[in-house]
Amino acid sequence: MIVVASVACDNDDGNAPNQNQCSYLGFSYLDTNNNTSILIPEADLYTDFFISSSNGPEVEIYKTSQPGSFYFLTTTVGLNATGTGTLSLNGNVYNVNVICQRTGNTVGDEMRFDLTANGLEAEFCVIIDRVQ
Repeated sequence: MIVVASVACDNDDGNAPNQNQCSYLGFSYLDTNNNTSILIPEADLYTDFFISSSNGPEVEIYKTSQPGSFYFLTTTVGLNATGTGTLSLNGNVYNVNVICQRTGNTVGDEMRFDLTANGLEAEFCVIIDRVQ
């Protein structure tokens, strides 16, 4: 199993504090041997915050060079809110549980999400690029 986590923002193991600011932004993974590798740096991710969509406030994060094969969508955008979302990795779509650990609604605000699903744990630390 690969555990996916954002390096400096890891808050899921019960030992790491909730950092005030991520020192690594983007999407990286930590394998079962505790080796960390960058999967997608924040510079290659684009974050849209939709103030009002048909589902209410919503966030879409996608890889700019492959928006159809890597993306994350959720309406769980309130601080400490829990809900669900959709994560696409290489075209495989997963329904995931989401906790919003940091939120914003303006360009430049940091957002942080913990995601869990069967055999998957992930964390995003991203900066809002566009508000619509």
